[in-house]
Amino acid sequence: MDKVKVGIIGCGKISGIYMENCNKFEILELVACADMNLERAREQAQQYNIPRVYTTDELLADPEIEIVINLTIPAAHAEICLRALEAGKHVYVEKPLAVTREEGRKVLETAKAKGLLVGSAPETFFGSGIQTSLKLIEDGVIGRPMAATSFMMSRGHENWHPDPEFYYAAGGGPMFDMGPYYLTALVQLLGPISAVAGMTGKALAERTITSEKKAGQKIPVDIPTHVAGTLQFAEGAIATLITSFDVFGGSDLPHIEIYGTEGTIQVPDPNNFGGPVKFRRIGESEWSEQPLLPGYDQNTRGIGPADMAYAIRTGRPHRANGELAYHVLEAMWAFHDSSDSRSFYAMESTCNRPAALPVGLAPYTLD
Repeated sequence: MDKVKVGIIGCGKISGIYMENCNKFEILELVACADMNLERAREQAQQYNIPRVYTTDELLADPEIEIVINLTIPAAHAEICLRALEAGKHVYVEKPLAVTREEGRKVLETAKAKGLLVGSAPETFFGSGIQTSLKLIEDGVIGRPMAATSFMMSRGHENWHPDPEFYYAAGGGPMFDMGPYYLTALVQLLGPISAVAGMTGKALAERTITSEKKAGQKIPVDIPTHVAGTLQFAEGAIATLITSFDVFGGSDLPHIEIYGTEGTIQVPDPNNFGGPVKFRRIGESEWSEQPLLPGYDQNTRGIGPADMAYAIRTGRPHRANGELAYHVLEAMWAFHDSSDSRSFYAMESTCNRPAALPVGLAPYTLD
């Protein structure tokens, strides 16, 4: 199968793992990178053996590049996606798909009009942790899933991230930063969402950066930093989700638990690819740890673009697709809209549950 040539726009903190893994998948060939800071792009190109350093315009004009991986900041996601699509490129974007639903719809509509594919992170649900949890559900180990709880409890990013400002601006906050991991995992395990009820708040109006480089700098908090609510799934399950940057003393709550008519599954951190996965059935007093399915249990960001590349070559659907990403984007806004209106939010979009990964494939292959 012919390789698919890839270019990356955005050479910030997250780009390194994409560059490392793009070079491992047999279907991908990473040929170029671009960044507003060309020196940063040159440094990444040298470290990861990327042959070409471009401006964004130059990368979009390269006729060999079929997929653009968009790793810019959230506020630029839609703009770069639209420019890539207008240039005739398929595009895979870091989460979220866009800042607003209007931008997200425009990206999907443009891709459809041009016959191109859109994909979006997170692709952590490809990992062995979520895939093993999915198999337990599909095998009926806990009966019919009826409910779930999920918690992302954090003190915020100003104590470790070198440039944390955008986490507290429009498009940031705990829901837009980490909600995609949790919501995507829940959709993979429980199916599409039909309604949302949410409440939001924030503990502080201003935060102080304590990480290096910008230590002491003040950040205005323009978005809610604690978002809590309930999700109704189309197949009947009800889930509670809390995402917070206001948990200053830490928490021992589980990442995700799925409750079925015959037992419970403890799902691992959806921000990671591995385990452990545990379950307990009716009448059992101890948790059993389920061996992980063979596959991807380490940080394999870049697997989403690889899956898209197979879709381009074979015509099959890709898993981390635009419809899934838009459904998650709408759900994230639904928490905020529900809180503002003090009413339930009925979801307008839906999506298909992504197909489970085949078991037994050679490493760094997906078909």
